[in-house]
Amino acid sequence: QVRKLIWEGTLHLVQEGLKSGFLHRTTTELSCRKNVVPGHIGCGLAELCEMAKQFPAVNESDHQAVHMLDDETSIPEQDLLSCVTENSSNSAKIVVLMGQKYLVPPKSSFLLSDISYKKKYDVIVIDPPWENKSVKRSNRYSHLSSWQIKQIPVPALAAPNCLVVTWVTNRQKHLHFVKDELYPYWSVKTLAEWHWVKITRAGEFVLPLDSLHKKPYEVLVLGRVQGDMKKTLRKSEDVLPIPEHKLIVSVPCSLHSHKPPL
Repeated sequence: QVRKLIWEGTLHLVQEGLKSGFLHRTTTELSCRKNVVPGHIGCGLAELCEMAKQFPAVNESDHQAVHMLDDETSIPEQDLLSCVTENSSNSAKIVVLMGQKYLVPPKSSFLLSDISYKKKYDVIVIDPPWENKSVKRSNRYSHLSSWQIKQIPVPALAAPNCLVVTWVTNRQKHLHFVKDELYPYWSVKTLAEWHWVKITRAGEFVLPLDSLHKKPYEVLVLGRVQGDMKKTLRKSEDVLPIPEHKLIVSVPCSLHSHKPPL
């Protein structure tokens, strides 16, 4: 059933992409690694985290301050780490941090902090470093065990009716763990499974759809926190229904494991 949904849905979107000129049948199929621009620097989020560790811990009173973005794009790192940064305008703004440009959407705010800030969130997106043989061989990044993933304090960070979105590889072992063990442990009810299908610029799957080892797609498991009934009922009117299935079809980024924006 999943194969049929992915095949038919992707075929329709690819046809639209070819009509619009976004995809080109004559394009030589490009892999992620071939698309890497020489000397290209990544988004630097890991470097930001390392930088944050060098600054002293910020107490809760300091967190209440809000830095409003204006036309100035270069902001001292310590200013971004000490308070909420907000873009209250109707247009996106660019900030330069550690030599890299970051786009801040209109009417949005962000806080560079660890989870000890204790803020409640309406949406939590998780992309765990799943354990697999390829990761072990390449030693590209550290992975987390199932037990370690369960220790992420999602219940403490989730607002009533919080939507929890978890990226999962196409391994059935990981998918069953999220739906049958992880989400129940966090008091999260599974609502839907979405799929991100990876294609080339020629509109072909990056891997054979029927491959027994690797698949050209990854899974998104969406669930909602089941908490205090009174709080849940009060907010239920604001909750939008979640489609049971959606396809995200895109050419993957050259950065390893970089996910598409949701």
